[in-house]
Amino acid sequence: MYNRGIRGATTVELNEEREILDETVVLMREIVERNEVNPEDICSVWITLTQDLDAAFPAKAIRQLEGWELVPLMCSVEVPVKGSLPRCIRLMVQVNTEKSQSDIKHVYMNEAKKLRPDLAAPKA
Repeated sequence: MYNRGIRGATTVELNEEREILDETVVLMREIVERNEVNPEDICSVWITLTQDLDAAFPAKAIRQLEGWELVPLMCSVEVPVKGSLPRCIRLMVQVNTEKSQSDIKHVYMNEAKKLRPDLAAPKA
Protein backbone atom coordinates (compact mmCIF):
# COMPACT_ATOMS: atom_id res chain seq x y z
CA MET A 1 0.00 0.00 0.00
CA TYR A 2 1.20 3.50 -0.86
CA ASN A 3 0.34 6.98 0.32
CA ARG A 4 -0.48 9.02 -2.79
CA GLY A 5 -1.36 12.67 -3.24
CA ILE A 6 -4.33 13.61 -5.38
CA ARG A 7 -4.37 17.22 -6.53
CA GLY A 8 -7.46 19.21 -7.31
CA ALA A 9 -8.39 22.82 -7.86
CA THR A 10 -11.40 24.90 -8.76
CA THR A 11 -12.43 28.52 -8.82
CA VAL A 12 -15.44 30.50 -7.70
CA GLU A 13 -16.96 33.61 -9.21
CA LEU A 14 -17.59 35.41 -5.91
CA ASN A 15 -16.14 35.49 -2.42
CA GLU A 16 -19.37 34.18 -0.88
CA GLU A 17 -19.69 31.45 1.73
CA ARG A 18 -22.26 29.36 -0.13
CA GLU A 19 -20.31 29.37 -3.39
CA ILE A 20 -17.02 28.47 -1.67
CA LEU A 21 -18.65 25.61 0.25
CA ASP A 22 -20.59 24.30 -2.75
CA GLU A 23 -17.60 24.32 -5.13
CA THR A 24 -15.43 22.63 -2.51
CA VAL A 25 -17.94 19.77 -2.27
CA VAL A 26 -18.18 19.46 -6.06
CA LEU A 27 -14.39 19.24 -6.32
CA MET A 28 -14.03 16.74 -3.46
CA ARG A 29 -16.77 14.48 -4.84
CA GLU A 30 -15.15 14.52 -8.28
CA ILE A 31 -11.76 13.58 -6.82
CA VAL A 32 -13.32 10.71 -4.85
CA GLU A 33 -15.35 9.47 -7.82
CA ARG A 34 -12.54 9.57 -10.38
CA ASN A 35 -10.12 7.86 -8.02
CA GLU A 36 -12.58 5.40 -6.49
CA VAL A 37 -11.63 6.18 -2.90
CA ASN A 38 -13.67 6.49 0.26
CA PRO A 39 -13.11 8.61 3.38
CA GLU A 40 -11.67 5.67 5.32
CA ASP A 41 -8.77 5.51 2.81
CA ILE A 42 -7.93 9.21 3.16
CA CYS A 43 -5.08 10.18 5.51
CA SER A 44 -5.71 13.92 5.34
CA VAL A 45 -6.79 16.79 3.11
CA TRP A 46 -4.80 20.00 2.79
CA ILE A 47 -6.91 22.90 1.50
CA THR A 48 -5.60 26.25 0.33
CA LEU A 49 -7.41 29.35 -0.84
CA THR A 50 -6.14 32.43 -2.58
CA GLN A 51 -6.09 35.52 -0.37
CA ASP A 52 -9.18 36.97 -2.08
CA LEU A 53 -11.34 34.19 -0.58
CA ASP A 54 -12.11 34.79 3.07
CA ALA A 55 -15.87 34.22 3.34
CA ALA A 56 -15.68 30.57 4.50
CA PHE A 57 -13.50 27.68 5.58
CA PRO A 58 -13.83 25.03 2.83
CA ALA A 59 -13.16 22.32 5.41
CA LYS A 60 -16.59 23.08 6.86
CA ALA A 61 -18.26 21.75 3.72
CA ILE A 62 -16.17 18.57 3.62
CA ARG A 63 -16.77 17.83 7.31
CA GLN A 64 -20.52 17.89 6.69
CA LEU A 65 -20.31 15.09 4.11
CA GLU A 66 -21.40 11.70 5.39
CA GLY A 67 -18.42 9.64 6.54
CA TRP A 68 -15.97 12.56 6.54
CA GLU A 69 -16.30 13.54 10.21
CA LEU A 70 -12.97 11.96 11.22
CA VAL A 71 -10.86 12.82 8.17
CA PRO A 72 -8.18 15.36 9.18
CA LEU A 73 -8.67 18.61 7.26
CA MET A 74 -6.51 21.73 7.26
CA CYS A 75 -7.07 25.10 5.58
CA SER A 76 -4.39 27.61 4.70
CA VAL A 77 -3.78 30.61 2.46
CA GLU A 78 -2.09 29.96 -0.88
CA VAL A 79 1.24 31.69 -1.55
CA PRO A 80 0.30 35.13 -2.92
CA VAL A 81 2.22 35.14 -6.19
CA LYS A 82 1.58 38.20 -8.37
CA GLY A 83 -0.52 37.39 -11.40
CA SER A 84 -1.68 34.02 -10.07
CA LEU A 85 -5.16 32.66 -10.66
CA PRO A 86 -7.69 34.50 -8.45
CA ARG A 87 -10.53 33.01 -6.37
CA CYS A 88 -8.96 29.57 -6.39
CA ILE A 89 -9.49 26.65 -4.01
CA ARG A 90 -6.88 23.89 -4.08
CA LEU A 91 -6.99 20.44 -2.47
CA MET A 92 -4.23 17.94 -1.76
CA VAL A 93 -5.87 14.67 -0.79
CA GLN A 94 -3.49 12.13 0.73
CA VAL A 95 -4.86 8.64 0.26
CA ASN A 96 -3.72 5.10 1.07
CA THR A 97 -4.01 3.06 -2.11
CA GLU A 98 -2.61 0.24 -4.16
CA LYS A 99 -2.74 2.45 -7.28
CA SER A 100 0.43 3.53 -9.01
CA GLN A 101 1.30 7.21 -9.35
CA SER A 102 0.26 7.10 -13.02
CA ASP A 103 -3.19 5.75 -12.08
CA ILE A 104 -4.02 8.77 -9.90
CA LYS A 105 -6.53 11.13 -11.52
CA HIS A 106 -6.03 14.77 -10.58
CA VAL A 107 -9.01 17.09 -10.97
CA TYR A 108 -8.95 20.67 -12.24
CA MET A 109 -12.28 22.42 -12.71
CA ASN A 110 -13.61 25.80 -13.85
CA GLU A 111 -10.86 28.38 -14.40
CA ALA A 112 -8.39 26.17 -12.50
CA LYS A 113 -8.05 24.06 -15.65
CA LYS A 114 -5.52 26.72 -16.69
CA LEU A 115 -3.21 25.65 -13.85
CA ARG A 116 -2.54 22.19 -15.28
CA PRO A 117 -4.04 21.81 -18.74
CA ASP A 118 -2.13 18.54 -19.06
CA LEU A 119 -4.14 17.12 -16.15
CA ALA A 120 -7.44 18.97 -16.51
CA ALA A 121 -9.14 16.61 -18.95
CA PRO A 122 -10.28 13.29 -17.47
CA LYS A 123 -8.32 10.33 -18.81
CA ALA A 124 -10.24 7.47 -20.38
